[in-house]
Formats: sequence, C-alpha cells, structure tokens
Amino acid sequence: MTSDTIAVPKPIGPNEPDPQEKYAPYVRHDSYGIMGRAPLPWTEKVLLGVAMLTLLPLRVAAATTLVVLCYLTCRICTAFLGPNEHGNYAHLEGWRRKVIMASGRFTGRALLFAFGFYWIDETHRCHHHLPPLKSNHKAGSEEERAGVIVSNHVSYTDVLYHMSSSCASFVAKKSVARLPLVGLISKCLGCIYVERESKTPDLIGVSGVVNQRIQEAYKNKFSPMVILFPGQTNSCKFFSHEI
Repeated sequence: MTSDTIAVPKPIGPNEPDPQEKYAPYVRHDSYGIMGRAPLPWTEKVLLGVAMLTLLPLRVAAATTLVVLCYLTCRICTAFLGPNEHGNYAHLEGWRRKVIMASGRFTGRALLFAFGFYWIDETHRCHHHLPPLKSNHKAGSEEERAGVIVSNHVSYTDVLYHMSSSCASFVAKKSVARLPLVGLISKCLGCIYVERESKTPDLIGVSGVVNQRIQEAYKNKFSPMVILFPGQTNSCKFFSHEI
C-alpha cells in the first residue's frame, strides 16, 4: 500500500503576523513563488545549477576581495594605535574616522551588489499631521545628528544595508571580535560586544556603554552612531528597555 503525503501550510493564528506582511521586502512575484518556496520546473533547476558553477564562485571571490580591501584599510587606519577600554576603535577621529566611514559604506553597498541587490528602493514616511518638534538648533549652525538608529532585523542584509547607509556601530556577540578579517572591521565600526550568555549585571554594564555611545554620537560628529535591533535577542530587548 502506498500513501501520498500532502504538505498543508500551517494555519496562521489570530495573533500571528502574516508572513507576507512581516517579510514584505522579500516577497517575490516570479516563478520562485511569493516567498521563494514554490516548486521549480526542471529548466529552472538546470539554470540554477549552471549559476552555482559560474556565478556563485564569482560572487564569493568578489565578496572576499571586498572584505580583504576593507580589512587592509582598517589595518592602515589603526596602525600604531590600540583599541579603547571596550575593545573597539570608536574613539578614532579625523582622517582615520573619515576613511573608515567611507570604506565601510562602499564595502557594504558593494557587498549588496555582489550578492544580487543591484538597486535598493527607499521609502520615507512623512507625518505631516504631527506638530514640529521644538529644538534649540540655531539657523546657520551645524545640523544636529541622531545618536541611535532603531531597526527591524530579518536577515543578514540588514547589517550590510545599514553599513552602506550610515556605517554605524552594532551590538554584537563578543566572539565577532575574534573572527578573521571581520573582527578588525567590526572594531573599527565601533561595535559594542556582549556575551549572550551573561547574566543581568553584565548586561547592565553594556547598557551603560550603549547609553554613553549614543550621547557621544549625538554630540560628536566623528563618533559613530549606534544601531539597535530590539527584537533580535533577549539581551537586545533588555538594552531597549534600559535606554
């Protein structure tokens, strides 16, 4: 006896968000299906096989070259200098910070291009019904800058996009600082490292560092801004409540 198994999609509960709405930037309208999980014809599978043998090595080589170039730039900018007490180079100023910011933005955008994101459409929401915020900003003086960016986080491309857009600092695992190539780049970006397994007292200390960095970024144009992903992990949720 044989039986056919039919895959039935899991029903969406009343309190669960619609996947197409939650992952709206990744919804497709092509032969791969709405979420890229549709069954493919054999011709498309052949094309994917050819792409894996040709385009994939080229993309990997391009991405590796870009990361190495960014690493060498960071190595030059940090020559004869040591990290601060937090293990990063967020304290760099002047031409060193400018070169790191330019290199980080270029590398982030170039990596997105190498991974197939040839263009990125940005939408800006303007709330015209809200009253203007009062500010002590004087006409003719330098425009105030934000100290923190709060963003959703659904894939690795979020990090690359923010790197290409603002080249800000991330709250990352402490093990990231020890990675080859990427470790030094993250230090130059001023990433704030945290032990995911740490208990509350350590998290409070990191939360204080995040607060300090946000204030520095608000006042000092050379200090990198901080990016927070509130829904990423429990520790990030803790930071968002404390800040």
